[in-house]
Amino acid sequence: MFFSLKNQLFRFILLSTILYLGWTALYEFYLHKRTSFDASVIHALVVTAEGTLEICGQSITDYTAVDGEFRQHVGIANSLGVTIGAPCDGVVLYVLFVCFIAAFPGPWKHKLWFLPLGALSIFYINALRVVALAVIVSINPDWLAFNHDYTFTILVYAYVFALWVIWVKWFANLNQSKVHTAT
Repeated sequence: MFFSLKNQLFRFILLSTILYLGWTALYEFYLHKRTSFDASVIHALVVTAEGTLEICGQSITDYTAVDGEFRQHVGIANSLGVTIGAPCDGVVLYVLFVCFIAAFPGPWKHKLWFLPLGALSIFYINALRVVALAVIVSINPDWLAFNHDYTFTILVYAYVFALWVIWVKWFANLNQSKVHTAT
């Protein structure tokens, strides 16, 4: 029967939904309204992207005076740069990744390292996306919308999906988890 807690697919859907709804409630009612959570994540993306651009030999535009304490702009000198908003900070991707892996069968000894490393790698992929968009804007600002909306959205979601496939294929140990759910 599908609607049984012994059915792994049902348990995964139920648990990931509960985890995601719990996160959404925490975010909407506390983090978003009472903290600088999004601003902190965006600022970390800005600092990481700028550092990457500088390592690659690019001069960056300093937006500190414009943005204040938490910056949300990244740009190569003499270009318009890009603005990172809360929808593009990647938080939803980090949360979806964590909810899916946490809800999927597998040993917690592996989840305890895979979850933070996976979320951190998603952060760095997102920072590389910001770097690429800043480079694109410096070459031709007209290319920004397409690459933001399609190219890099597909690439980042594909990366998150690949992490999930890695978890399922090498760490989930589905046969062992069937034994544990039956007992």
